[in-house]
Amino acid sequence: MNGNALNEINDLHWTLGLIQNLEVGLVVIDRHACIKLWNGFMANHSGIPAQNVVGENLFKKFPELPENWLNQKLESVFLLRNPAYISWEQRPYLFHFKNNRPITGYSKFMYQNITLIPLTSPTGDVDHIGILIYDVTDTATGQIALEDANKKLKKLSREDRLTGLYNRGYWEECLNQEYARYSRTESVSSLVMFDIDHFKKVNDTYGHQAGDEVIRVISQALQGQARKTDIAGRYGGEEFGAILTGTDGINAMIFAERLRENVESLTVQYGEHLINCSISLGVSELNLEVQSATAWLEQADKALYKSKQNGRNKVTLFDS
Repeated sequence: MNGNALNEINDLHWTLGLIQNLEVGLVVIDRHACIKLWNGFMANHSGIPAQNVVGENLFKKFPELPENWLNQKLESVFLLRNPAYISWEQRPYLFHFKNNRPITGYSKFMYQNITLIPLTSPTGDVDHIGILIYDVTDTATGQIALEDANKKLKKLSREDRLTGLYNRGYWEECLNQEYARYSRTESVSSLVMFDIDHFKKVNDTYGHQAGDEVIRVISQALQGQARKTDIAGRYGGEEFGAILTGTDGINAMIFAERLRENVESLTVQYGEHLINCSISLGVSELNLEVQSATAWLEQADKALYKSKQNGRNKVTLFDS
């Protein structure tokens, strides 16, 4: 054996060793999806050695693979003779491998990036494709955790911590958006503002912690009454607001009266104390005469003040 032949054998040996020990999955298939190469990474993570896979049809051996979707990708690579890339954000994985990374042990599977590479034969034809599988679990789970944290932070920035309702800042943004929407579409909408009657007396008699419990219970009553499309918020202290989209004044009055009756029937327990309370409400239907979101809010507040003047525990519809 001459030196050149020996060098070629050594090169082939090193190449095969590298392929088998890569920390990347490598599968080679032909045009009929017959598996021609299955490296060590794939054997280790699938639990199936190469001798049990090579020569088998990829989709028959792994029926859980998305055959139609993957075939479209493969045909594109064969036709265009260009690589194709699939990120974990498009599809979390191709092969469902368990995650065995200690850093990201809370992920149930391995997130994967995939590269499909056209393999050219000595004649220049592309009859095979190399499928490279990269374990990107650390990156994916890190990004998902960051996105979850940002969502929670965004929610906290909108939420009143005591009640779980929208806080004043975000609720006012919604009020402005609803007014702007009405300006464009003239689609009916109503605003309900209310506060707790004699709330200072509750705080003075039972303490601020009891007052907080009253606020929480009444907030739950509001949330239970509101639809998914309604926008409920704590405006400040013991005052609340609800934007009722797609609701005229008459139906907003029905909403408000039902809420008033609900609160009136409640008994709030704080320690050994049983506390009964009521609310006064003002309703304003948005119309073309209202010049701004602030004016809309002022109308609901005037109706609320009228309810208080008339003895509290009442609902009043604003009438210009």
